[in-house]
Amino acid sequence: MLDKIETIERLEDIMSYPTKDVVNAMSELEGDLLILGVGGKMGPTLAKLAKRAIDNSSIDSKVIGVSRFSVHGINKELRKSGIETITCDLLDDDQLFKLPDTPNVIFMAGRKFGSTDNKSLTWAMNTYLPGRVAQKYRNSRIIVFSTGNVYPLTMIAVGGSREIGSVDPVGEYAQSCLGRERMFEYFSNRFNTPVTIIRLNYAIDLRYGILLDVAQKVVSKQPIDLTMGNVNVIWQGDANAIVLRAFTLCQSPPAILNLSGPENVSVRYLANRFGEIFGIHPIFESDEAKMSLLTNASRCHKIFGYPQVSLDQMIEWIAHWVQINGIILNKPTKFEVRDGRF
Repeated sequence: MLDKIETIERLEDIMSYPTKDVVNAMSELEGDLLILGVGGKMGPTLAKLAKRAIDNSSIDSKVIGVSRFSVHGINKELRKSGIETITCDLLDDDQLFKLPDTPNVIFMAGRKFGSTDNKSLTWAMNTYLPGRVAQKYRNSRIIVFSTGNVYPLTMIAVGGSREIGSVDPVGEYAQSCLGRERMFEYFSNRFNTPVTIIRLNYAIDLRYGILLDVAQKVVSKQPIDLTMGNVNVIWQGDANAIVLRAFTLCQSPPAILNLSGPENVSVRYLANRFGEIFGIHPIFESDEAKMSLLTNASRCHKIFGYPQVSLDQMIEWIAHWVQINGIILNKPTKFEVRDGRF
């Protein structure tokens, strides 16, 4: 196992370290890379990974990050890493259509938490905006972040939903995310825009994610709801690396790729494992339902290989982070939600 992570700087360095495969992928990418919605949880490390990969390659392309930059310090942090930044309200057409035309675009903008409280904004961000972006960047290659929430709950024994399976989103957040996919699909077909849609479940960082949610409940002796008894997780650095390599899949109609780890992970197992490390007996409530929100990412692993950071490594890192009171984002994933209300 790698050494335990003690600082944010070390965490960011690990998540943005480019493997040879990522460097090769960036070497083959012609032109600049624009990341829309770079100010979110995954955006900064994705941008840094792309920039470091480009710096290790033979090309001279720019990485440009676009966001409202409502979180203090991210703009400055990205610029320090050599990433150009543009402050922009993407819902403002004047601002959106003044953005530079680039041949490679990653669309990360979206809204999940609080979506039930402001449904119209959720639909504007998750469905209306994708249509505007798809028109603006009709001549680019586009990677689109989506979510496994577009799938229905499935029997645990089945092993998770596959890309060729049906979608049946529960709740307005998930419905609006399917709307995002449909907008990019429509304009991809109309303009022959090459697109890859990434259905992600769930990226893990030491500062947020399902593993942190479970670890915090164990250490604070809060009851853990087992109804959503199984989940999928992947280290954020591995997820970012696959996203950058997925430009090779872009096509019209859009390619769809499930992105997650190889395991259907038992929440009970996670809690007991953290309990062993902390010396605490977890408190459980309810029993595991027969169905959970699960995605099958076997196609992704066949194309790009298995994630480099294992589940055990993530557990060890996060347990240590909790023990040293590392900085967290205070953004619970709400993975237990089964009615789509976020």
